[in-house]
Amino acid sequence: AQPVPGRWGTAVCVLTGASRGFGRSLARLLAPRLGEGSVLLLLARSVAPLAELAAELRGGGAGLRVECCVVAHADIVLQAGGLELFVLAEDWQGRSTSHVTALGSAGSLGDISKSFLDLTDPDEINSYFAFNVTSALCLTSTALQAFGKRPGSSRTVVNISSLCAVKPFKNWALYCSGKASRDMMFQVLALEEPDVRVLNYAPGPLDTDMQLLARTKTGDPEMRQYFQSLQESGQLIDCTVSAQKLVNLLEEDTFISGAHVDFYDI
Repeated sequence: AQPVPGRWGTAVCVLTGASRGFGRSLARLLAPRLGEGSVLLLLARSVAPLAELAAELRGGGAGLRVECCVVAHADIVLQAGGLELFVLAEDWQGRSTSHVTALGSAGSLGDISKSFLDLTDPDEINSYFAFNVTSALCLTSTALQAFGKRPGSSRTVVNISSLCAVKPFKNWALYCSGKASRDMMFQVLALEEPDVRVLNYAPGPLDTDMQLLARTKTGDPEMRQYFQSLQESGQLIDCTVSAQKLVNLLEEDTFISGAHVDFYDI
């Protein structure tokens, strides 16, 4: 079914990892649902694809303001992204919003050629968690502070999770522990802030660059073969198909706050 244009009303939407893959598909589905005067803030590490996406979405003609923030690493995610949020919030003073939605799609695999016993460099590990966990926590808390509770307005936080948050994969110690950490982090948010709707959405095995890395770079040969078989048997999921399921979940709004919901559960 075609989306009802602007059905989300005048909204603020923050999306990380927007330049490619799942985040890019999600941005394209969200844009037409945001009503006149809404703001879509896109954060990503890749300059050209992000600018190209922003130009495409601005051409939609729905009175949507699309802002971009290029982030090279965790520190810039926090500084630039946080600053951008508070600038937006200042602009928004006195205006009514129907939705404030923050969606965390940014993430990296880490060096999946390494086993657990190879992970001995604290700088490598701290850098991984800074980008994949710390920045997600700080950017979300900043967004919720910048756009506080308002009468008639709802706030939703979506963490793009993974099967890896609940199941261990060989050679994926960093990725699995990062995803598990994020899931628990957002479960705590759901407990502390009952007025904020919180969802951990696992989009399934997506047909992305990350999957290409999984089937070519994973150190364990059995795991590598498993990822190769997903592709060969046509089990990889198109990003737009999974993103549409997420949008449907958000529009139905019947999930338990803090829940981990997998693509295959729906």
